[in-house]
Amino acid sequence: MKDSIIRGLAARQILDSRGRPTVEVDVHLADGSSGRASVPSGASTGTHEAHELRDGGACYEGRGVRHAVANVNGEIAAALRGVDAAGQRAIDTRLRELDGTARLERLGANAVLGVSLAVCRAAAAQRRQPLYRYLAELAGTREITMPMPMVNILSGGLHAGRGMDVQDFLVIPAGARTIDEAIEQVGRVRSAAARVMERRGLTTLLADEGGLSPGLATGREALALLVESIEAAGLRPGTDAVIAIDVAATALWDRAAGCYRLAREGRTASSDEMIAMCEDWLGEFPVVSIEDALDEEDWAGWQRLTARLGSRIRLVGDDLFTTHLARVQRGIETQVANGVLVKVNQNGTLSGTLDVIAAARAAGYAPVISARSGETEDPFIADLAVGTAAGQIKIGSVRCGERQAKYNQLLRIEEESGAPFAGMSAVRL
Repeated sequence: MKDSIIRGLAARQILDSRGRPTVEVDVHLADGSSGRASVPSGASTGTHEAHELRDGGACYEGRGVRHAVANVNGEIAAALRGVDAAGQRAIDTRLRELDGTARLERLGANAVLGVSLAVCRAAAAQRRQPLYRYLAELAGTREITMPMPMVNILSGGLHAGRGMDVQDFLVIPAGARTIDEAIEQVGRVRSAAARVMERRGLTTLLADEGGLSPGLATGREALALLVESIEAAGLRPGTDAVIAIDVAATALWDRAAGCYRLAREGRTASSDEMIAMCEDWLGEFPVVSIEDALDEEDWAGWQRLTARLGSRIRLVGDDLFTTHLARVQRGIETQVANGVLVKVNQNGTLSGTLDVIAAARAAGYAPVISARSGETEDPFIADLAVGTAAGQIKIGSVRCGERQAKYNQLLRIEEESGAPFAGMSAVRL
């Protein structure tokens, strides 16, 4: 029997960083090699994401994943036993066919993705290859690179109990020359932000992704606090460190009223007013990237936004694209956005995710590999960002074990691989 043949699968229910159940999968091969993967979960989710199968009922307030686990241990295991783990795309195709629905609603995207990622890790282990090297082969990457991190410092929206309307304010260490230096610098900014907030008497509560939640009334106040924090860390805003924003506007959209509700500011806004707000931020602060500035279905607004700001900064689609190839292709065809947030659990399989990254890159859109608010200790996305040479990664803040697992993996990969650091070349237009 070929060494890379799948001998068996085993799945279980574990807990993510928010204490909610998620799926973990082990894949065992004929030669004794194995791979393990666990599946993240989002709070701010797009309508078109692959479907997370939850149990309902009283256990874990309905969030249990026992049915998804049973699907792995039963139907999926039976279908993949005896299949070659080296055939990643064939396995992912088989998983989609087995489910039979567009959004993986029958077996659950959490079941399917756990298997897909565990198969990849098992195949890499069987070949005695680092995961990032094996992923580079699957993606057809010529030269791997270390990604530039964009790091959550201040949080609001669904990541912080709606303490601020805008979901995340992030720092990109523009002057860093290595991952090691980049992580040290953003760590300094986060610590400085906590000190600044304490001096002002602001809360320093921890948000889902490890950011600080000051509960400020406006985006402008948050941006001013971020600039002050960068300076307090001994860095120069606009030179050593720049800013990225995740508006998460889908969570602000009131479909019945046809407007965006900025509850903390006590006002509503039209698409054009949201665009104007973003442009004002650009004029006053060193902002280089804005994610989900408008609702996931506001395609006309996105076109106006892109026409107005797309030559100046990265406009990244998350809920807009949901790592869905057809939606990314629609964005490319209609000249909407110029960056794609890439989340493996939005897509549901590794091969589908790689296809989205390839399509984005071919069109000149920047792929940004991203974690979710409900994460696990699995550092898979660190290897994915390196192996695909995506150039950017969004993990969360430099706090909490599920985040540090990924930053620490990047440090290990940098030391082992000697891969060059993408730096700002991946961010700048």
